[in-house]
Amino acid sequence: MNATEILKGSVERITYYSEETGYCVLRLLPDKARRATDLVTVVGAMPELQPGETLRLEGEWTTHPRHGRQFRAETVVQILPTSVDAISRYLGSGLIKGVGPVTAKRIVDHFGPATLDILDSNPERLINVPGVGKHRAALIAQAWVEQQQIKEVMLFLQGHGVSSGLAVKIYKTYGDQSIGIVSRDPYRLARDIFGIGFRTADKIAQDLGLPPDSPARIAAGVVFSLQEATNEGHVYVPRDELATAAAAILDVPPEMAETAIATLLQRGEIYTETIPDGLGHVEAIYLPPMFYSEKGANARMKLMVETPQSRLADLMAIDLESLIASLSARREITLTAQQREAVRLALTHKVSVLTGGPGTGKTTTLHAAIAVLDRTNHRFMLASPTGRAAKRLSEATGHPARTIHRMLGFSPSDMAFLHDENNPLDTDMLIVDEASMIDLVLFYNLLKAIKPDTHLVLVGDVDQLPSVGAGDVLRDVIRSGVGPVTHLDVIFRQAGNSQIIPNAHRINRGELPDMSNQSDDFFVFSEDEPDAAAALLVDVVQNRIPSRFGLDPLRDIQVLAPMYRGAAGVSALNNVLQETLNPSNGRIAERRLAGRLFRVGDKIIQTRNNYEKDVFNGDIGRVHSFDMTNQIMVIAFEDRFVKYDWFDADELTHAYCISVHRSQGSEYPCVVMPVVTQHYMMLQRNLLYTAVTRAKKLVVLVGTRKAVAIAVNNDKVARRWSALDWRLRS
Repeated sequence: MNATEILKGSVERITYYSEETGYCVLRLLPDKARRATDLVTVVGAMPELQPGETLRLEGEWTTHPRHGRQFRAETVVQILPTSVDAISRYLGSGLIKGVGPVTAKRIVDHFGPATLDILDSNPERLINVPGVGKHRAALIAQAWVEQQQIKEVMLFLQGHGVSSGLAVKIYKTYGDQSIGIVSRDPYRLARDIFGIGFRTADKIAQDLGLPPDSPARIAAGVVFSLQEATNEGHVYVPRDELATAAAAILDVPPEMAETAIATLLQRGEIYTETIPDGLGHVEAIYLPPMFYSEKGANARMKLMVETPQSRLADLMAIDLESLIASLSARREITLTAQQREAVRLALTHKVSVLTGGPGTGKTTTLHAAIAVLDRTNHRFMLASPTGRAAKRLSEATGHPARTIHRMLGFSPSDMAFLHDENNPLDTDMLIVDEASMIDLVLFYNLLKAIKPDTHLVLVGDVDQLPSVGAGDVLRDVIRSGVGPVTHLDVIFRQAGNSQIIPNAHRINRGELPDMSNQSDDFFVFSEDEPDAAAALLVDVVQNRIPSRFGLDPLRDIQVLAPMYRGAAGVSALNNVLQETLNPSNGRIAERRLAGRLFRVGDKIIQTRNNYEKDVFNGDIGRVHSFDMTNQIMVIAFEDRFVKYDWFDADELTHAYCISVHRSQGSEYPCVVMPVVTQHYMMLQRNLLYTAVTRAKKLVVLVGTRKAVAIAVNNDKVARRWSALDWRLRS
């Protein structure tokens, strides 16, 4: 057994860091190094570190068969640097808001080795540093004090498995009360702070000595189980299934979970209602937002349908058939009888649905409806759930379209939408495209902003994946029969030798797509093993597609994957594609935030709605720049630049590869997708269909024909517990 050794030095570079496990690979400049290039590799579980920090490590030297000699750290202690150079690097590393490398050098040049002591005891002396004015000195002093307080919180939390990034968010939320609040009620973290779930809070609680059968723990576990179900798309959970799921997570008898459910119901923290389920009834348990949204959406839709007044009532006296025919001829639009009927239904019914696959004429039908509204001087609005879908809708119709969120407006001061039942949208008809993506909560907020005499047209492909958020709105509205539904099924749009649209419809019918590789735009590259498939996929994206089709790997190609895990999953592919398409070269600015390495030029995606920034789940952008001094990362989205503080970075993740779910509502020139049998759990017909229909010019599947067949033959759409269709029917 090797003897334990001690190694001291400063962090030069973080090569790898896992937020989940804390495992880190870094390059360290030892204190005893003769040259600045005498770096050593250190590996082990560590807190989230930054270049410039000084460490005291205990561990042993080992030899890795591929990477050579490295120091395996057993204990890691962050210590304050002592040499002038080390202090300058420490202060200028981006650790202290307002202090960059230039300011750090000025401060250290002025105070020398006593710099950190002066910052601790007499920060007001910063005003004497040349080039640091009174205002800036005060900001730096405040940031230093705050950083020391954050360090205390970090030291407390890191022992409980909380990353540095989350520790900062905890401090920003609770301030000086952080340690006290976490000690008294660790489960509050899961309720209050994005990025901290029940399991992290439960680990802290267990470390603090809370008994496994504590009522507070079991109640938190029940709420967590309900939230997990909501994250999977369910609006409610049957009571017995909730008790079973919570008991399994908590490792307690189901009776304890049942007791907690009863207590939470008494306290009004969850809601229940008995609803039909097949031949019998089920006691449904809801989180409050889901309960109010489902009941509210039902009430608003019924109000629209049952209100006799219509803002398009004057069209009843017009020969709509003749008007539609004449306007279509004038605009050189050819409509089938089914499409003409869809236009008539939208103009004469308060709620209607237009659905169909790609190329079946949904947009052409909308053109005709809009032409009638234009001709008769009626107002209309166009909206979609995502920015990309809204842009496509605007380009396709020639009229302005917005996201639903932006159309409704949001007031950060009130934390509510500007348009609601008290301030409704002033329009005669609202057309919502990509309606399969609308979740229940957003749908309720939309309905609240529609006057009862306004017409609502939902347009979408019901065969695609359901919304990322909870609910199955489009299917529920169709099943309820609350309004007429037109299902377009004749394919019009199909160019030459193109196979994208025909293959999409084959998949949707349960038939294998044409995988002969004889078309101009649909290819299958075979590779059995996930690692080999991942390597082939990277080559396809980096070299083959750009060489043959002239498409840009970052701008034009989107990799979609069925799962997050595995060599051909979202996480692994993002890592390898980042290093392939946007590698570090020593000149590109980068920063490790929230466990991820962000680099200028990186393709990123927003993972939650941020109303204050006016950025929403699914928005894709590029890392534009870093302000290391003020701890800000700037993201270039399609229409503007948005600033993110370091601790907001956990809202972002890389988008070189994204899940098929996240791609909904978007279109890309080229879609590349791994389809391997390792993903069999997620290989479903509607998932493959959704992925293929995202592509405008080119589809490349990398994997096996067997995996494609598994997906095509699996038409079981996972049932979502939702009662909106029943409420609308009853």
